[in-house]
This record gives sequence, C-alpha cells and structure tokens, in this order.
Amino acid sequence: MESMNNSDQNYVKWFRNAAPYINAHRGKTVVLMFGGEAVTHPNFANIIHDISLLRSLGVKLVVVHGARPQIEDRMKQRDLEDNVVSNIRVTDAQTLVAVKDATGSLRLHIEALLSTGLVNSPMHGSQIRVSTGNFVVAKPMGVRHGTDYKYTGTVRRIDSDGINMQLDYGSIVLLSPIGYSPTGEVFNLALEDVATQTAIALQADKLIALTEDEGLIDKSGELIRSCSVRTVKTLLDDNDCHVRQLLLRSIIQSGENGVERCHCVSYQSDSALLQELFTRDGAGTLIAKDHKELIATATIDDVAGILELIQPLEEEGVLVKRSRELLEMEIGCFTVLKKEDVIIACAALYPYPEAETGEVACVVIDPDYRKGNRGERIINAVELSAKKQGLTSLFLLTTVSGHWFREQGFIETSLEELPEGKKQMYNFQRNSKVFVKDI
Repeated sequence: MESMNNSDQNYVKWFRNAAPYINAHRGKTVVLMFGGEAVTHPNFANIIHDISLLRSLGVKLVVVHGARPQIEDRMKQRDLEDNVVSNIRVTDAQTLVAVKDATGSLRLHIEALLSTGLVNSPMHGSQIRVSTGNFVVAKPMGVRHGTDYKYTGTVRRIDSDGINMQLDYGSIVLLSPIGYSPTGEVFNLALEDVATQTAIALQADKLIALTEDEGLIDKSGELIRSCSVRTVKTLLDDNDCHVRQLLLRSIIQSGENGVERCHCVSYQSDSALLQELFTRDGAGTLIAKDHKELIATATIDDVAGILELIQPLEEEGVLVKRSRELLEMEIGCFTVLKKEDVIIACAALYPYPEAETGEVACVVIDPDYRKGNRGERIINAVELSAKKQGLTSLFLLTTVSGHWFREQGFIETSLEELPEGKKQMYNFQRNSKVFVKDI
C-alpha cells in the first residue's frame, strides 16, 4: 500500500480532530448574520459553500442578511437624500421603495447562490431548500426626540413556531431586514435587531456574526480570542462607529437572554467560519454567556475556602495534603469558581516554562455542584491561563479521576513524558497515572 504524503496525513488528522465538533453542532440551531458588505466581497462565494456544508452536517441554520450599502446605491439611483438622524435612517415612502428593491434583490441573489449545485463545486448534490416568509412582525419606531422615523421600525415579534417548522423540514431560513405589521405595512429594520430577536426567540445555541474585522478587537487593537458578555460591555464606546455599537449590543442582548455562545469571524477569510466552529483554537472571537458563578484567579482571601473544599479529598488520600502555609505561597496558581462568594470548585496550574508545559493539579468540585459542566469550565479557564503564559501542553497525575480527564481531552501516557523537574518528584508509592493534553 502506498504511504500517504504529509498533506494527506494532515488532512486525515484534521478531519479526525474535527469529528467531536461536528457531532457537537449536529441538530443545533445557529443564527448567522452578515451585512450587505459581505455579499459584495469576493469571498462571499466561499461563505455560501460553508453555509451549505453546515446544513449538510445537520446544523439548523437561520441566515439573516443586511442591505445597508445596497439601499444607499438604490437611493443614489433615485436621487434620494439619505436622511439619517441619530445614526438611524428615516424611511419615508420613497425611501421604502428603495429599501424593498435592495432587500428583495439581495434576498433573491442569496437564494440563487444557495441553490447552486454545479458539478465540481462544493455544493454539488447538496439540494438545499431555502425558506423565506413573513416570519418577522414589526412595529414603527415612531417619533423620537421630535423626529418621525416613518417606515423605520423595530422587531415586535418573531414567528418562532413557523421558523422551527421550516428548520425541522431541513430548510435554511433566510431573513431580510424587513418586517411586516398586522395592518399590512412594511418596515425597514436593522439587521442586528432581526438577528438578535430571532436568536432569542428560538433560544438558538449560537449567534454568529460575519464582520469585516477578524473578530472583536480590544482597545489596544488586539484580537480577543474568547471572552464573556461582561467583557463585551466594557468594549462599548459611544465614539465607535454605529455599526460596531449595534454589533456589540446584539451580542450583549443575546447573551443576556439565553443564547449560550456568540461568535465573531471575518467574512474576508475563506476558512474563518469553519475554523471557528470545527477547530480547537478557532479563528475569531468566542463570547460565552455570563454565568452567575464567577471564575477568577484565587487571592489570599480564598485560602480558607479552598482548604475547606479540598480537605475531604485529602483525608481520603485522593489529593496530596497541602498546608495552609504552602497554599498561601501558591495561591496565585489557583483558579476558583465561586457562587455568591462561596468557592465551589478549584484547580491549580504549575507552569514548567522551560518545557512549555504546565501541571494541572488539585481539581476539585463541590459534591453538590458536580453537574452543569462546572469541571469543564474550570479546566477551560486553566487552559486559557496556560496559553497566555505561552505553554503548549498540560499534564496531570491522578489516581482515581483518569476517566473524567480523558473526557476533557487528556491522553494517558508514560512517566517518561513528564518534564525532568516533575519526573524526579514522582511518588512511586502513589503510583499515579500520567495524562497529557496539547493546547
């Protein structure tokens, strides 16, 4: 049998590593939003292919598109002045005609691309069904600060039953930034409003925003790889462009109303969307819903709480006993999970920078709180801390919890894989098993 070359081996390795993420996303509801700028970008054809692939992998997809640049073009063609007050377009009767023309044409264009099934294309054989309709019920924005916004509106209600019915049929639901009132009127809506209210109404598992930037950028200009909704609030700045403010508020509102995960990825990259969803490191920004329980680096005030948490396991011999003095010296290595200032879980990270690895130790969850993925959350926090320290792997020693750590991605290995400093301290009487994980 011929041996595979490196590119083939890398492909097979990537495909195997992607399998857990494929399984995790199957059957999940995802709202994907992008502005009209994304549609005109040369990479949009690849985005369409990726949308098709997501549907083929069993993801329930609602696609929400914007049309701001297309509306502006239609208005210029009609010699209409762009009346914007407080960053909101005033939609009079003539402007509404331009809005209908732009959004209708764009919707048809996207539908046509999703219907492509040419031989030798990524969408060959996909047979995607696209569903559109009056799923968005709107109301007029009304008069604000003396300005009548006329046919500019906001979302009043999302027909979640109708959308779910189409998703269950296997359709991709395509929504335009247009809403309808019970009186038969049409309203011009913000893309972000439609996407946010749809994600909340469906209790979507994810809201994904395709943006010009690589993801969310912090105030120093660096890409934020992952953060909480609480962190996104700190990024809000009235001096930022209105579109960025709308995006940040969309993420905040979604996260505070039940959407577990939000993602921001670039529509300019031909791999960012799939890389974000199906690889460990992702490509953009992952924003997780805030939990009432807080994960933080331990301080000296947490020593007593950690001792109380770990004492039962020390008495059973599951953990090596730590004195208060030692814990006070090492407190900066600990991460704690608190519920109303009570420590309900902890874990420690001892770095070995010369080997670019770190030891995970003292992972303990209060017996009353061992549900709700709290162990996974604190391990993820330790991994994030390790990455920030430039470490590329983690290792741990355990006598009784090997099975659980395997579920978290650790692999059992031999004593020889430990860094020299740890290898010399290994206690052969405890006969702990060694596990490692690349991060």
